[in-house]
Amino acid sequence: MKLQAKCLGIESGGKPVVTLSIEDAGELGVRSGERIRLRSNGREISAIVNIVTKSVKAGIVGVYDEVSKSLSIKENDTIEVEPAHFPASLQHIRNKLRRRKLNYEEILEIVKDAVAGNLSEVEMAAFVIALEQQGLDLDEATSLTVAMVETGQHLEIGKGPICDKHSIGGVPGDKTTLLVVPIVAAAGLIIPKTSSRAITSAAGSADRAEVLMPVTLGVEEMKDVVEKTNGCFAWGGSLHLAPADDVFVQVEYPLSIDPMLLPSIMAKKRAVHANFLALDIPTGRGTKVKTIGDANLLAKDFIELGRRIDIKTQCIISYGEQPIGHAIGPALEAREALRALQGGAVPDLIDKAVHLCGLLFEMTGKGDGRLALEILKSGKAEKKMREIITQQGGNPNIQPDDIEIGRYSVDIKAEKSGIVLWLDNNFLVEIARAAGAPKDKKAGVLLHKKIGEKVEKGEPILEIYSEKATKLGLAEKILQEEKPFGVGDRMEMLIREVKEIPITKKAFILER
Repeated sequence: MKLQAKCLGIESGGKPVVTLSIEDAGELGVRSGERIRLRSNGREISAIVNIVTKSVKAGIVGVYDEVSKSLSIKENDTIEVEPAHFPASLQHIRNKLRRRKLNYEEILEIVKDAVAGNLSEVEMAAFVIALEQQGLDLDEATSLTVAMVETGQHLEIGKGPICDKHSIGGVPGDKTTLLVVPIVAAAGLIIPKTSSRAITSAAGSADRAEVLMPVTLGVEEMKDVVEKTNGCFAWGGSLHLAPADDVFVQVEYPLSIDPMLLPSIMAKKRAVHANFLALDIPTGRGTKVKTIGDANLLAKDFIELGRRIDIKTQCIISYGEQPIGHAIGPALEAREALRALQGGAVPDLIDKAVHLCGLLFEMTGKGDGRLALEILKSGKAEKKMREIITQQGGNPNIQPDDIEIGRYSVDIKAEKSGIVLWLDNNFLVEIARAAGAPKDKKAGVLLHKKIGEKVEKGEPILEIYSEKATKLGLAEKILQEEKPFGVGDRMEMLIREVKEIPITKKAFILER
């Protein structure tokens, strides 16, 4: 059947989608959610069908942006249309649902179809749920990692060894990457850092770095920066390194599950040809990993998966029950990181960064954490950071006070004197996001007091910043319901009373 193209000017979120009239769909024998094969301009693609009863006439195929770009379609172009068979990968997904272990070729076919948009949301969800319910053994995790690398671009750098650092996430204010990269690069090692934007947090590493410099780099731009400075900060979404991860995240996020943690992280490290990886596993209440025992088991899996794909991996298990530093939100965190590079006292941030650098230095034979601290204190790390900022198109002379933060703010004060006994990480993130972070980089939360510190009645414990008074009001409204901290003169057993059935919200942490 030949149909006339109507460009709808609508994005479908990455998947190839078209609309057909109910008459044309009936003639082709397809229903909504099924696939058709499209041919035009010497190219062809499978697309998922939406059936429209009124706005698309017979003889017209409405094409979403992803289809028009893939086939170079213009308005009124002629497109050949025919029913398409279900992809073979769908049978592999069914086999996984039936608890059959998948081999590499089967997993590769699933990943290829996921990246090409040949699987519907329902089919993708079935695969992700099967992995969540049945678990992912190391053989399948290895196959997924290799398949995700195979279906994306690679960063080829002509010198090495190549180092990388990653945190599995879950702790607000973790701007450690902004210190680790310049310290490692200043030591003469290569560290091409790709990072994500925030998914469920108040700031991802790419959001923080973008306050200081552009991070939307192509592979060649990234390579150029690394060759000139030894390091970089690049948003992974612009690089198409292991792009399957971005596709799977779209399914994992609304379902609040994360069965692909290991392959998602390790695939991106393999795509930049990392030789050495220092991995941070924050542990404790409010994090992904609640106990040190579970953290040890996860570290074991990361180290073994790294061995299988030729990345020497070592891990730190870090304290994760309160934010790193005092700042939560892109601009506030970038400002704090820059101050730390200039010699400012942010003890927990510096301690964590030094330990991660120490792992990399020990693996590469450079030294240990003492070298990292020396590079930081000498000003070499700050100098290296400014070199990277220059090469990525930022202002090399930027100072912490130059970084703008939200013009509206409010102090949250202690209602009694005592010691800060606990902080609720997830609630602090919720407040920062209500204030506008991470989309509004100037929004966030600044902690004046942390666990174990004394506070007087009426003294500020935290301050909320926002660019919009309405969003600041929303954050304040959340705080009227409960506080993200506890203050007392001793360790008190009571956290809160529950006198009726509560509406509970379980925090879901998904960061890459």
